[in-house]
Amino acid sequence: MKVLVTGAAGFIGMHVSQILLARGDQVVGLDNLNDYYDPQLKHDRLARLTGNPGFEFVKLDVADRAGMEALFKQHQFDRVVHLAAQAGVRYSLVNPHAYIESNVSGFTNILEGCRHNGVAHLVYASSSSVYGGNTRMPFSEHHGVDHPVSLYAATKKANELMAHTYSHLFGLPTTGLRFFTVYGPWGRPDMALFLFTKAIIEGRPIDVFNHGKMVRDFTYIDDIAEGVVRTLDRVATPDAAYDPVQADPARSSAPYRVFNIGNHNPTPLMAFIEAIEKAVGKTAEKNFMPLQDGDVPATHADVEELAAWTDFRPAMPVEDGIGRFVAWYREYFKN
Repeated sequence: MKVLVTGAAGFIGMHVSQILLARGDQVVGLDNLNDYYDPQLKHDRLARLTGNPGFEFVKLDVADRAGMEALFKQHQFDRVVHLAAQAGVRYSLVNPHAYIESNVSGFTNILEGCRHNGVAHLVYASSSSVYGGNTRMPFSEHHGVDHPVSLYAATKKANELMAHTYSHLFGLPTTGLRFFTVYGPWGRPDMALFLFTKAIIEGRPIDVFNHGKMVRDFTYIDDIAEGVVRTLDRVATPDAAYDPVQADPARSSAPYRVFNIGNHNPTPLMAFIEAIEKAVGKTAEKNFMPLQDGDVPATHADVEELAAWTDFRPAMPVEDGIGRFVAWYREYFKN
């Protein structure tokens, strides 16, 4: 297949592209290489893809309407994996416009490109943050997600609604994937594992929010990438069991699906930190702080829908995943 992967120089995008290339697909990787975090990491990820005869890189912003229209028209993609987005919950508190431009306007350009160019399936990144103020655990696709607590979460919920509209109106098969706290080698520098590892190695204190009373469904990058590709391969279809009288958020009469991808084995934050300390070989100095605005104290993924659809469940133990990350970090930064 010829697949467009947006955010190809990103954490998840690089890993997904590697799987697709390894099995013989053609990949057009799009990224704007912005400076939300150190662009060198993005360039180094991209270097792992370039040179592959099945890979072509395009530097472009998904919010560039004319550029996106031309890209879709030129390449006539079979399928699209849309991972490009303005990421981060906390950054949305200080730069909200970046989220509207990339996550809403940019997603509109993706939908329009798919609609007008015969794309057979769009798989796009949603987020566990859509569960917002929900406290019923584990989080299920059957639960309502109408109480976001950050603009980032609201834009991801908007993506799901927009995708459903295009699935309903134009028959475009779409699958949204709610990622749960992705971690692993080549991860983002603004994520907890990267920040904690760097600080502990350098002998600096770490900030532990909600006084350490946090729980996260940490999900290893290889499991995430495998889940993305498996859902890409199974095109979304209408659900024959959908009942509009008792509408279920996980069901639709349109070719629309949404799935959690999580490790379904939530880890207390303090246990997560202990695993990092063990892998690094040093004890962290900890600054205990209150819960940050836009954050939630716990996440836990119900992955039964994903397993039923793809016969796949993320399974990497957190201790093993952290060990792999720390080994990568020391090799990459030579410390």
